[in-house]
Amino acid sequence: MTNGFRRVDRGRGHSYYLGDHKLDGVTTILSNGLPKPALVRWAANSAAELAANEWDELAQLPIAERMKRIAKGPDAARDAAAIKGTRVHALADKLANGEEVEVPEDLAGHVDACVRFLDEWQAETILAERPVYHERYLYAGTFDLLARINGKTWLLDWKTNKSGPFGDTAFQLAAYRHATHYLHPDGDVYPMPQVDECGVVWLRSDGYDLHPYYADAGVFRQFLYIQQTARAAADCRDYRGDALTPPGAHS
Repeated sequence: MTNGFRRVDRGRGHSYYLGDHKLDGVTTILSNGLPKPALVRWAANSAAELAANEWDELAQLPIAERMKRIAKGPDAARDAAAIKGTRVHALADKLANGEEVEVPEDLAGHVDACVRFLDEWQAETILAERPVYHERYLYAGTFDLLARINGKTWLLDWKTNKSGPFGDTAFQLAAYRHATHYLHPDGDVYPMPQVDECGVVWLRSDGYDLHPYYADAGVFRQFLYIQQTARAAADCRDYRGDALTPPGAHS
């Protein structure tokens, strides 16, 4: 059936709609509603690393320009990692669908790791890179892979970060697992298949690891709390009124 659910891609970003209603994106919910103290430390370390590595070059710049370059260090590191992750995800999606890929030299290790995972675990792809949504809680996202492994249906996410997958990925997986519908390549929406297990495949240049994740009803309930926090963070900007004028100030 069709009901107006769609994903709209815009450059490196995308949005989800159900009819004319824009849905909350899962990754945006987690970015805005879940504290990430490790990111604060990472940003500070990235800025310090840039300053140390480019010290002589920075010394030639005016102080204000130096500060601007150092402050943008985390953005540059984040964008480079995001671009690499996107490239690996695109290749992994094709491999999961049984397609041949042209392997860039700098990603050869990651591609080999993905092929090894699919072969060694004899993963049979059910669906890959499909948008999902929840008709009641009005959120949406795109899962990486739904596969049959050892007789069970696994919902899997590809991760490529240096330090390995984080625990909060459980909320992302729970949101996808408990979605009510998915968008099929034929353009229709269908009920989300039952998922037996959830996990993350950590792809690296030197291999891979498969990490099982708990993403049950309890974790899903926590995700919904995070969604409410994210909405509150977005709404609170409208809670402040204009400054008041003392009584009689204009008399």
